[in-house]
Amino acid sequence: MADIVKELIESGVHFGHRASRWNPKMAPYIYARKNQVHILDIRETVRGLLRAKKYLKQVAEGGSLILFVGTKRQASGIVEREALRSGMSFITERWLGGTLTNFRTIRDRLTRLEELEALRSSDEINSYSKKMQSSLNREYRKMYRNLNGIRSMNRLPECVVVVDPNKERNAIREATKMGIATIALTDTDCDPDIVDLPIPGNDDGLRSIEAIISHLADAVIEGKTGEPVDREAVIAARVAAQIAAAEEAAALAAATVPIVVTEEAPAEEAPAEETTAEEAPAEEATAEEAPAEEAPAEEAPAEEAPAEEAPAEETTAEEAPAEEDK
Repeated sequence: MADIVKELIESGVHFGHRASRWNPKMAPYIYARKNQVHILDIRETVRGLLRAKKYLKQVAEGGSLILFVGTKRQASGIVEREALRSGMSFITERWLGGTLTNFRTIRDRLTRLEELEALRSSDEINSYSKKMQSSLNREYRKMYRNLNGIRSMNRLPECVVVVDPNKERNAIREATKMGIATIALTDTDCDPDIVDLPIPGNDDGLRSIEAIISHLADAVIEGKTGEPVDREAVIAARVAAQIAAAEEAAALAAATVPIVVTEEAPAEEAPAEETTAEEAPAEEATAEEAPAEEAPAEEAPAEEAPAEEAPAEETTAEEAPAEEDK
């Protein structure tokens, strides 16, 4: 029990939405409010998780089917991985209207998906025109994206596990109409009354979704195999997968480094040209300044010459009358 509580707290499952977005029906599951954010009661989360695990284990022991639903971006990858690990069906792309209430039609579409796969794997598709091949490929991709997760669901499930009841409202509505039990990870902005077994918790954080869904998948595996699941081994495998993904991303980034260097090479020459362009005006400015200094030197003698000659002429003019008087 202590390990579960520690794992849930470290994953941040107790953080809710802002207080302004809360649903008053979630009041019994809220512990406090801090910085305008609601904090969920971890005891209620553990209580709901244990009840859900017990029920899923009983359903798996009876050989019934369980459908995992999580179409929001944060939950799609986690739900798909844990559903595959437990051997159950899942929907992570889009909930098709009538998946449960009109299940016979959905099964017919699965038959069509198998026909398209057989056609693509054979050489018969080459006998069609290019336009028809493109249309068939587009139809296959769309059907595979929406129906691949429920391919093994040959009958209605006994239980539906949902992440965020607000996002998967149609799934919960159809399950309730067909009398199928629902388990949901509900945040402070959800209505817990529309779900049979709510698990109060953060439905937006990757780590919190992963912690809750992995525990539910472990319960399904225990019900099918009759043996307890080693949580440490599961966590170690999850960490190893994350490290491998990080290393792959780092290797991909390192492979693109030479391309970046090649693109930066011309950028290094540009400043050199700019510097030369900046120096050229400086030289021109110096050349322009030279005539400006010489101009006053030429004008100075021109001004002094008339000034010296004028007194000389006046003196001669004064001396001439003196000689005439004599």
